[in-house]
Amino acid sequence: MPAASPRHALDPSLVALGAAIRAARLERGISQEELAHRSTIDRSYMSSIERGFQNPGIVSILRIASAMDTTAGQLFTAAGL
Repeated sequence: MPAASPRHALDPSLVALGAAIRAARLERGISQEELAHRSTIDRSYMSSIERGFQNPGIVSILRIASAMDTTAGQLFTAAGL
């Protein structure tokens, strides 16, 4: 499992974004493993993103959004960011 982003782990904005990603994934009936595969992101890293332990870069966020046929903007809006 990847190490948490030490400076930002569990920052409220990362927790909110992770929750929005998880909610969108579940709404679409996609497993975490499948979303990771579609996003070309390691499954354990995806898990850390969803739990707010990682500070994903914009490219990762865009890949995740694209894999769920949504936009990064919609994920940020759902997260209240």
